Amino acid sequence: MNKDFSVMYEYLNRICEKLDSDELRKDFRKCYLNTLETTVKYDEDGNVFIITGDIEAMWLRDSSVQVSHYVRLAGKDEGCRKLVRSLLKRQFEYINTDPYANAFNEKANGNGHKDETETKAIVFERKYEIDSLIYPLWLLNNYYFYSKDNSVFDKLFFKTLKTITETLIVEQDYKNKSQYYFRRPDDEKDSLLNNGYGADYKYTGMVRSAFRPSDDRCEYPFLVPANMFVVAVFKELTANLNNLKIENPYNSEITDLCIRIKDGIEKYAIINHKDFGKIYAYEVDGLGNALLMDDANVPSLLSLPYLGWCEKDDPVYLNTRRFILSKSNPFYFEGNAAKGIGSPHTPDNYIWHISLIIEALTTDDENEKKRIFKTLRETTAGTGFMHEGFDCNNPDNFTRSWFAWANTLFAVFIIDCII
Repeated sequence: MNKDFSVMYEYLNRICEKLDSDELRKDFRKCYLNTLETTVKYDEDGNVFIITGDIEAMWLRDSSVQVSHYVRLAGKDEGCRKLVRSLLKRQFEYINTDPYANAFNEKANGNGHKDETETKAIVFERKYEIDSLIYPLWLLNNYYFYSKDNSVFDKLFFKTLKTITETLIVEQDYKNKSQYYFRRPDDEKDSLLNNGYGADYKYTGMVRSAFRPSDDRCEYPFLVPANMFVVAVFKELTANLNNLKIENPYNSEITDLCIRIKDGIEKYAIINHKDFGKIYAYEVDGLGNALLMDDANVPSLLSLPYLGWCEKDDPVYLNTRRFILSKSNPFYFEGNAAKGIGSPHTPDNYIWHISLIIEALTTDDENEKKRIFKTLRETTAGTGFMHEGFDCNNPDNFTRSWFAWANTLFAVFIIDCII
């Protein structure tokens, strides 16, 4: 055991003592430690690199969530504090290297996908996704909340904040301002429309995301839950800086950006559904087209209270929740073993453990939480680990046996909903 993480291991042992079976204690311990024991790598200078699990690359999104249960101990545990600080530093350096990339190599070795786009050797994949820029700020907010370490708001942070803000502003009107394009010759499904430059649209004030958190191509350019994530994270970040009386040179740009996003959501992303009332669309284009669905990956419509966009009892959210947890959502599946939200990224009838856990984290219904806990325990195919997607009729069929993000969320679920 690394002595730097001694507080974390003591905390883990205390949680395990509260669980009611040896099997649950064993599986919780495995999932809780999965990131630290299997995905964290340190270079010769002690800098951290975190892979997703079964892919030898670091996603900005995944790595942020993979340490979200450790960050809670950052004020007490030296190892957790060092881990998160080192991760944030690497994430910020990556963003400044290429704000349009979603995944990176540990070194500039040229590994990864080969696309018709300007890809540097450090980049593993260059799929532009809003959430890849926002998750590190989300992690930073959480880190500050638990550690009260304001030294994280340093020169590198402000350089990164500038890069993120400028990129988001450009992508509000990408047809006229952005040079980003994406074509993958051997996979037209991933290539953006219009020769790689993206679908047509009307300016809405929202920010374009070329890809979803699942890394699938967006059908319409304005991914609504991702835009909500921008607003929620910037709101908390601005409050932190104001409370610390730290001047933010990009405050006016961020304020204007968030106002425009919120106005765009109000005008273009709220749909009057004949059965559910006012609900949020998943994607829109400002031209009158809207995609009514939800995807299992986060940011999702299901995750809005988890992201900080709204409260659990928000009326439009509750209407949306009823819609996406019904067969009206084309990616909601019910089978003999489970029911829940899947994704076009995985086969039909495959439900994601991530979406099940988010469903539990965004409700106050104890019966719903108990049902989901039972489902999670019965759908690991005997591995004790969470997976990406599993067949709702036969959980022995699943994707990704080593998916650290899902394991982290299971640990969070146990701590927040079961203990």
